[in-house]
Amino acid sequence: MNLRNAVAALWFSACLWTAVLAQDPPQRTRESVARDLEEIARTASVMVDGDVCLRIMTRRALESMFVVSPRDPWAAGDNFDVNEEPYIQTKKTLIRLSRLVSYPCDVNLWMPFREKPDMIQILIRNVNEWSQFWTWGVLVQNMPPEMKRVLDTGERVTVMQRLGMISVLAPVYDSPGERVALVEVVSLDPGATPPPVHAGLRVRGDDRGRLR
Repeated sequence: MNLRNAVAALWFSACLWTAVLAQDPPQRTRESVARDLEEIARTASVMVDGDVCLRIMTRRALESMFVVSPRDPWAAGDNFDVNEEPYIQTKKTLIRLSRLVSYPCDVNLWMPFREKPDMIQILIRNVNEWSQFWTWGVLVQNMPPEMKRVLDTGERVTVMQRLGMISVLAPVYDSPGERVALVEVVSLDPGATPPPVHAGLRVRGDDRGRLR
């Protein structure tokens, strides 16, 4: 190849790459986001340690969770506490998982109660405070059917019941292989308006004792 042909080939290659790089990235769709979240959820089932999750809440907090005091209706929230090391370890893992995609995403940890298998709590929320199942300020709630299915069968379940949100639920295992918790990997439908969040609100009035 003579010099003129070599220069022409190099110029053509440069023009081709310039055209490729100038193209817009593929547009996200509901289906593509759901696939991304499914992959994160699959990874979370491997990366999130159920043994560590079981150590997050302190014994006192667990013992106070369902105690109803007529003199202090917010006693459970007032006594809520965590063991720092397992909490931070799990929180960091959830944050890293949420960064596997280039757009906003939360990975939340949900924990059932062995003594009350029909109840569950969102034990760790993430930065956007997105969830299709959690109501702000609620400490403990009834187990949604989708979560029960995950814990009973080990299946991953995709949920799109709340307008503009996409969640994938996946089980979390302890070392004997028991399903002891689950994650909710959640993001927004492309083009959806982000829902209002409450992370910046101060505790005031009758909200006292309901926040963690």
